[in-house]
Amino acid sequence: MNSRTESTTFEAVAETMRPPQGDGWDYLVIAGIFASMFALAWAALATPLLQPLVDVARRQHWTMLWVRPTVIWITMGMLLLLLRTVLWLLYRPFAAVREGDAPPLTVVIPAYNEGAMVEHAIASVAAASYPRGRVQIVAVDDGSTDDTWHHIKNAALRFSGLVTPVRLPANLGKRGALAEGFRRATGEIIVTVDSDSVIERGALLAIVGPFRDPRIGAVAGKVAVHNRRAGLIPRMLHVRFILSFDYLRSAQSVFRTVYCCPGALAAYRAEGVRQVLPAWERQSFLGAPCTYGEDRALTNDILARGYDTVYQRSAVVHTLVPETYSKLCRMFLRWDRSYIREEFRFARIVWKRPLFSRVLAFYESTITNLRYPVAYGSIALWTVNAFADPAALVRMLLAIMVVSLVYVLYYLRSERSWDFVFGILYAYFSFFALTWIFPYAALTVRARGWLTR
Repeated sequence: MNSRTESTTFEAVAETMRPPQGDGWDYLVIAGIFASMFALAWAALATPLLQPLVDVARRQHWTMLWVRPTVIWITMGMLLLLLRTVLWLLYRPFAAVREGDAPPLTVVIPAYNEGAMVEHAIASVAAASYPRGRVQIVAVDDGSTDDTWHHIKNAALRFSGLVTPVRLPANLGKRGALAEGFRRATGEIIVTVDSDSVIERGALLAIVGPFRDPRIGAVAGKVAVHNRRAGLIPRMLHVRFILSFDYLRSAQSVFRTVYCCPGALAAYRAEGVRQVLPAWERQSFLGAPCTYGEDRALTNDILARGYDTVYQRSAVVHTLVPETYSKLCRMFLRWDRSYIREEFRFARIVWKRPLFSRVLAFYESTITNLRYPVAYGSIALWTVNAFADPAALVRMLLAIMVVSLVYVLYYLRSERSWDFVFGILYAYFSFFALTWIFPYAALTVRARGWLTR
């Protein structure tokens, strides 16, 4: 498959992902979201829905320690849902930069045992709509043991003068590979693209657009699932990714504090990267060097320097995701470990943000993080209650269904697809098959490695 064919294929797929433009369906979905939010709040706070938990607390007094905080958190969580929805509706993507105004750009692609996919990643960047003389592609082989280096060299020959191939003598981890690429970057803007990802033709012009504002230091692109038709797990993850970007990051972008600019597609002001590069490369946590979570860590560093971080919905990348349960768990373990580490850092950084951003980020981060003790405590309560009242399990399953239906409405605004069903399935899959990951990640937060295979 040549670069032109690849670009055409992904542009065709992308057309099915374009958000609606304020038509009747759009208004209907928005109305449904607000109606479902108020119905959910009424059901949780004005009906006996939570009565089973109260009954358990009365029978076993120790559980009251969890019931009251749970009710408070539900109330605050509903307010957060409303706030995020308003911000989500206010979000607008930035205008893409015109080719004549495009600044010099470096795209860094780190790779480890990626095989032929890295060549597809490089080809998608080479085929992007960006002035040829203003793009530098740095492809870094992080000590791979397969044929990754062969495909990087082949891409360098295909796109002569565009690709700078770099081979590290030993595996340093993704952070080390990125750092080497950053040091070789000559552009004013540095873009990172994962080696298992392909960007859309207009992604580079789009992701550079926000940098017209000198206050912006990093931009998150939109990540969709490349292999979404490959099985149940990729289908579920596609819905999750759309919600994570078109909903959560859209809302965060309005107060200009996107917490994580993803490695699959992110852009940084080169000046900001150079300021933080030495400390970022040597970052450690509890005495262990940090080799994963490099994207969230770099975003935190950029925020700590006083820059804003935003989301660009029109800059789209399609990435490969795990197709098996074991690989999925490794991915979430990596994400959750870095999340724990970087949340501690962000708790200090948030106070440096402008007042508007500080208040919203602090509220969102606090309520979001409280979900862990509340959720695990509630699961324990439901389990205890199920022994006395087996119907509690049915009520719990129905509650998962109702909440997931609310969230898939957000997905339906981004994509009018029957794939929303997989969002409901993911809610059950996550509850029964992935709940153990966060506690385990917290206990093994010092672990190292790419954890991608």
